[in-house]
This record gives sequence, C-alpha cells and structure tokens, in this order.
Amino acid sequence: MLAGNVSLYKSVPTRLLSRAWGRLNSVELPTWLRKPVLSLYIWTFGVNMKEAAVEDLHHYRNLSEFFRRKLKPQARPVCDIHSVISPSDGKILSFGQVKNCEVEQVKGITYSLESFLGPQATTDNSDIKPASCPDSFEKHLVTQENNELYHCVIYLAPGDYHCFHSPTDWTVSHRRHFPGSLMSVNPGVARWIKELFCHNERVVLSGCWKHGFFSLTAVGAQNVGSIRIYFDRDLRTNSPRYSKGSYNDFSFVTNNNKEGIPMRKGEHLGEFNLGSTIVLIFEAPKDFNFYLKPGQKINFGEALGSL
Repeated sequence: MLAGNVSLYKSVPTRLLSRAWGRLNSVELPTWLRKPVLSLYIWTFGVNMKEAAVEDLHHYRNLSEFFRRKLKPQARPVCDIHSVISPSDGKILSFGQVKNCEVEQVKGITYSLESFLGPQATTDNSDIKPASCPDSFEKHLVTQENNELYHCVIYLAPGDYHCFHSPTDWTVSHRRHFPGSLMSVNPGVARWIKELFCHNERVVLSGCWKHGFFSLTAVGAQNVGSIRIYFDRDLRTNSPRYSKGSYNDFSFVTNNNKEGIPMRKGEHLGEFNLGSTIVLIFEAPKDFNFYLKPGQKINFGEALGSL
C-alpha cells in the first residue's frame, strides 16, 4: 500500500504545479488586498514580521516579494567564533559524519552521496567516471589526510526567512544543476520517499575552504519553482523540459579567474521562492564538532560547528 502511494505521488505533475504556483505568486495584489492575504499567511505559518526590514504589508506587491523579504541587519548576528554557521533559518533534520558514502535524509533514511552530487567534476567541466565502489567516491572528495567528510541538512519551512547565506569563508568553483522533480521536502515526506533529495531539482555549489572540499546544495521542493544564486545569472530552474537524470555543469574558474567566486561567512548567497532544504557536505579534520541537536530550530548566523 505504501509503495502504491509513493508511486501515485511521484506521478503528480509537481513541476507544472510549481510553475503555476510561481506565476500566481507573482500576480500583483491590489493594495487593499495585500494586508488581509499576507496576514493570513503570517498567521498560518507563524512569521515574525518584527524581524523584517519592511514591516508594512502594503509594501509587498505580491506573495513572491513577501517570501523573499529581507531582515533587519541586527535580526541575525553572524557568529564570529565558530568556523561554520547556519546558512539559513530552519530545522536541523540530520548532521554528522558521512559513512559508507551514505547521507541521512532524516533520521534512519539515507541516500547515496554519489547520486546526490553526481560524478566528481574537474575544473575543465569534464566528469570523472563513476567510482567503482561507493567508498572510493567519498575518498575522492577528501583531499587531506586525517580529514573526514561531514554533512548537515536544514529544512526551511514556509514561514521561515527564505534567503540563504554563505556558511563559511570559501571559494565556489563549480555549479551543477539537476532539473529533477519538485516533490515536497517536508520531514514527513522525507521519511516516506527514499532518496527524495536525489529525485528533486537541486543546485550543487562546490569548491573549497581552508580544510578542503566544501559544498552547499539548495534542494527545490513542491511549490518552490525558483532557486536563485545571486552571482549566477545563467542559472534557470524549473524549466518546462528536462531529461530525467540529466544535469548541467558550469565552472566559475576561468582564464581571468583562476580560483572561482570567493564567499565570506554570512554573505548573501541566494534565495528560495517558498521553503525548501539546504544540504552542506564538507571536509574537515577529525576533531570537528557539531553544536546541534536533531530537530532543533536554528537561525541564519548561529553556529553549526567548529574545531
């Protein structure tokens, strides 16, 4: 019965519905209608408007502008003490060390790291052939001896602040866009559909930080037809046509820019059009520690972990 329900859900045209939802969100609301519509949303999802840079609801011409609202500068102080901060507001679904090339979607439900990130890319945009065994793919990502690979999954609910920021000082060298599906990433659904994050549309930003490999992946979701990366003007998400399992790559390393895009901790990185999920996968020394509890609420700028 459960398998049948999963198959039925997968058959729903979520990409088409998400595009329709995106167009609806972009429709300009009459001034008199803005406050009642947005007030209903605020009440339903528990939005704290006191943190918003603009509290006046009449300022937001449509739902899309409201979803992408900016916060007051003092609303999210960035932790200077710890090396990795939360890139967004949200709920911690899972975190820890990557083992056997599997990453936790939610507690007890895993997915393949290689399926999620795709073949390892090189700076010339060619792919390294798939690893002969899962462990070897994981070892390819770890560049320094005595380091381990870690992960952290953050779920953004509809009422959360929808922008995301750089979680550390790092350099982004590569972007991989998987068109994929747009199924809900609600934790309840994540427990229900195996390898959900590997099925869904996602944008993988990869590069390096002071300890080696670092990546941030923005995972799309139902009704989230738009993932925007501020420095990547060529990125187009939720396009009408795509091939299942396909992806496209873009390198930020050029003849004029040998490193890529430098990002400072806390710097604006991108935004979702509703709520979704961010997955961090990174290399760090064995004494790296997370300062988290599964299921806890976290805000952008708060510590995720450090050495």
